[in-house]
Amino acid sequence: MTDSTVDEVLAELAELEDPRMREVNARHGDDHGVNLTKLRGVAKRLKSDQELALRLWATDDTAARLVAILISKPRAFTPAELDEMLREARAPKVHDWLVNYVVKKGPHAEELRKTWLADPDPIVASAGWALTSDAVAKRPEVLDFPALLDTIEAEMKDAPDRLQWEMNTCLATIGIRRPELRARALDIGERLEVLKDYPTPPNCTSPFAPIWIGEMVRREQQAG
Repeated sequence: MTDSTVDEVLAELAELEDPRMREVNARHGDDHGVNLTKLRGVAKRLKSDQELALRLWATDDTAARLVAILISKPRAFTPAELDEMLREARAPKVHDWLVNYVVKKGPHAEELRKTWLADPDPIVASAGWALTSDAVAKRPEVLDFPALLDTIEAEMKDAPDRLQWEMNTCLATIGIRRPELRARALDIGERLEVLKDYPTPPNCTSPFAPIWIGEMVRREQQAG
């Protein structure tokens, strides 16, 4: 893979830049202005290419890193590489995509979940909680649910925003997926009132855990 290929991808992404999109993304802490549908189109054309992915990641350009994530091979990374990448992921969207599209699909999710969950950096710890929410649904046998709920109950109220969001997601996921723990999850959510007043668009479910749990359980009951 030559550097010119990286330059070509960067040039293509630069042509897709939309100042209005950049302004919208900036409100969420993301420093790029590329429509994500168009960005996905670039990645689809490039196809899976681990070497190019690594080179694009090294540019430190947010749009290029999003493409890098989409064309990378999740099983090709070591835990140390993924840990370094997470700590380098400045933009929230890069952080989210790295966790969801690479770490969750690779063989190191559980190892990194434990490592990141205990990290003093709240941004890194939030990735651990995101992986924990995934484990609630897919690998419940690896979790200590009473301990998780104890931690959420004690720490979520005063946690930094991003960490609080992921802890709240985990609380809601436990309430939705674990009927035997639903009453406690609802009680914690009601007492802590985290995200109770979060502005929610019409036809969207509130992230306030009691409402979120109730709505998802209702849907599952209707479907079943």
